[in-house]
Amino acid sequence: MAIKHGVLKDHLSAWLKAKGHRKERAGINAFVSQAISIHPKSVPRAFRRLQLKGADPRKRSGRPCIYTPDTIAALMEVWEVGDHSCGELLHPMIGEYVAILKRDGEWHHTDQATTKLLGMSLMSVKRHTLSLQKKHGLRRGISTTKGGVLKPTIPIFKGPWKDLPPGNGQVDTVAHCGSSASGDYVFTVNYTDAATYWVIARAQWNKGQAATKESLAAIRSLLPFPMKMLHPDTGSEFINWNLKTWCDQEHIGFTRSEPGKKNDNMYVEERNGHVVRRYLGYMRYDAQGVENDLNAFYGVLFIYLNHFKAVRRCLSKERVGAKYVRRYEKQAQTPYRRVLEHPAVAPEMKARLEAEHKTLNPLHLKQQMAILLERAYKQQTAARKRGMAPSGSR
Repeated sequence: MAIKHGVLKDHLSAWLKAKGHRKERAGINAFVSQAISIHPKSVPRAFRRLQLKGADPRKRSGRPCIYTPDTIAALMEVWEVGDHSCGELLHPMIGEYVAILKRDGEWHHTDQATTKLLGMSLMSVKRHTLSLQKKHGLRRGISTTKGGVLKPTIPIFKGPWKDLPPGNGQVDTVAHCGSSASGDYVFTVNYTDAATYWVIARAQWNKGQAATKESLAAIRSLLPFPMKMLHPDTGSEFINWNLKTWCDQEHIGFTRSEPGKKNDNMYVEERNGHVVRRYLGYMRYDAQGVENDLNAFYGVLFIYLNHFKAVRRCLSKERVGAKYVRRYEKQAQTPYRRVLEHPAVAPEMKARLEAEHKTLNPLHLKQQMAILLERAYKQQTAARKRGMAPSGSR
């Protein structure tokens, strides 16, 4: 850089003399551009910076320093007299403090520093008193409001998930609010088992703590294996003492994902789209009692999905350049088959599932699902026509 600056300095006078002569400046431009390896368009800007910089390299641009150390020393004295007050409280008292200290012969600062101090604006006083507070280890105030003590006690779990036995599942809520999140409406509590992709969904009115605990208790009763761990996000419907106490009493592990990291709940987040949104869409359900019809629909849906809807597990994911290369299982399997092949599931439960599977027909399940979903849709539209639902809902 020193050599480049030397070349620019050597040709600066010739560049300034050639003002108005395009051919001369073009020759200087081409030579300098080639000599210091910069773009030809950058040469005029480099000369401009060198010209404005001046002869003194120590000279810096910017506003001059008005409040010198003697002024700050005077401010510090009145700040200590004011018992380390903040800038808003200290500024109107500076004149009175200085007058009293002068009267009693205890003001030992120069007239120049005193004049600057008395003319200091409120924002300047606030800025400098804040610097004094930081320098002397003082704070402007300590809040007595603390964050929730429950959230830090619940551990964050990021995996690995593939080696966990059945019963370690992720849970999330899906809002059926349409285009507006105001008012009361139905939520779906979606549970997905990490080892087998066994999915169960339950509808509830709003997402209160008691309703969420009841939905999770119903999900637990429908699982073909014991619930060992619940892994939600950091939503208030899950992170509360009501659910934490229930998990402790039932000996269920309770972990959470890191805030803002949806990939910590990758299994259930995927099922939110492939299951809940696929079958219910984005329609608003806010009619009283419609959650009962949705639960009847979910009761048939989870049997159909777990017994007859195959899923391919992602085996690996690696970044190659700007893309991700994912490798999946060659053969997709239903959650039912995964449960039967997993060694951690009790043989009695496998026998019960096999007996149930022999009585099922996917076509009949699809027909039942269509009837139940239409019933819920008709109840919602009838409530909207009667004016029970908000006029802006969809």
